[in-house]
Amino acid sequence: MTDDVFALLRSVDTPTVCNAIEVAEGGRGFNRFTRGTMLASAPDAGAMVGYARTAKISALAPSTEPAEVIRARRMDYYRYMSEGPRPALAVVEDSDYPNAIGAYWGEINTTVHKGLGLSGALTNGVMRDLGDLPEGFPVVAGSVGPSHGFVHIKEIDKPVKIFGLDIRPGELVHADRHGALVIPQAVVPILADAIRKLLKTEQIILEPAREANFSFEKFEAAWAAFEKART
Repeated sequence: MTDDVFALLRSVDTPTVCNAIEVAEGGRGFNRFTRGTMLASAPDAGAMVGYARTAKISALAPSTEPAEVIRARRMDYYRYMSEGPRPALAVVEDSDYPNAIGAYWGEINTTVHKGLGLSGALTNGVMRDLGDLPEGFPVVAGSVGPSHGFVHIKEIDKPVKIFGLDIRPGELVHADRHGALVIPQAVVPILADAIRKLLKTEQIILEPAREANFSFEKFEAAWAAFEKART
């Protein structure tokens, strides 16, 4: 993965990457994506992409562990988030889902994560302070709420599940207002070419469809050219 490829990935939306993965794999069937509707803190900010730094939290009730254990784990969490390859995303599962109430992702925590070098956050949990979150740190979350509840860290650097998507530490994640997906390692070397091919072939349909004199006959011819270009 080069800086140019990361820049390309950030320039396209998650549905485009989803389709491009199928182009790279040679057929439909890719299924490592989220299910259901997620919320974006900055819907117009574009996509975030990075290697997953994973954790699990809970907020419905206070932790039953000793306070010193919780404090130590919190510092371990932030140390972990500050490390690892970049770009990176905080991918945090709220164990209380679908009854999550603790807005872990507010102005202070997002600013801290951005300062530690992360590019955004993906969670099935709660965000808040909309309008006050730092620019350049998008959050894609399960809900919006006012309270942090009894939020505390439960696990660090373990596999997590976000809206039906299993994500392992270190996997490459692409996310935006549509949801998220995991980019398979096997397609990484050819993904940029697949994205460019996809964008080029889409224009075979889009350009004539946007013309004032578009007709079924023109659609039929364009679709035949489109199908040929995809094979």
